[in-house]
Amino acid sequence: MGVDVAAAGHDNGKSNTNLGGILSGLAVALGLVLFLGGFGWAAVVYRPYTVPTSSMAPTIDIGDRVLAQRVDGGEVRRGDVVVFRDKSWVTNANVVKRVVAVGGDTVSCCTEGKLTVNGKQIEEPYLPKGSLAEIKNFPTVKVPQGRLFLLGDERQGSLDSTAHLTDAASGTVARGAVSARVDAVVWPMNGMLKRPTGFEALGSLSQPGPLRIIVLMVVGGAVLVLGGGAYGPIAKRMGRSRARSRTEPVSAG
Repeated sequence: MGVDVAAAGHDNGKSNTNLGGILSGLAVALGLVLFLGGFGWAAVVYRPYTVPTSSMAPTIDIGDRVLAQRVDGGEVRRGDVVVFRDKSWVTNANVVKRVVAVGGDTVSCCTEGKLTVNGKQIEEPYLPKGSLAEIKNFPTVKVPQGRLFLLGDERQGSLDSTAHLTDAASGTVARGAVSARVDAVVWPMNGMLKRPTGFEALGSLSQPGPLRIIVLMVVGGAVLVLGGGAYGPIAKRMGRSRARSRTEPVSAG
């Protein structure tokens, strides 16, 4: 009794193709979950903003598009770049500034050209190159509890807390006015903001949001979808190539 070698090889190739199809489908399904899940997570956690002024340059330039994590004002810490709204500053408009002092802090400018918070000189590498904090010289302010003192990184032209020192709250903003904390500049693609390490001596810094994880999910999902989707046509083409190169069936017996 003979054994048809070509038929056996054909059956084996068909099994491999079926297994590959299953794995391909699983890759596409997992990719879609990651891809859509990443976008969904981002929509819940982040909000996009366009910054209309240069008051935060060079960290954020005029016209830059940023992603800001939705946070409660109680989560804000020194060094954070935040989005807030205060009618005594600008009516019905969001403002982006850096928190340099929180409730209970004493802030002033300047000592040896540096911002001083609670008697400590703060290193601010995010300021424009060659500039000094003393460009925005202002007297000592005791920040009331539950409020924030904010400055722009471009100190010379920023309408920040120092422009409202004569207000009843000495230029401070309520924590409840904050709606988001800026994590990254996405257009142009400058990436995540650098951590404000100069404030570490005064307490812990905010932890970055989940943006890096979200990006990995979206990119990884896209790769799986494209790779899994491309497997079918590639497998069929390879199968046809093998069929053309296969020799005539050989029977043994």
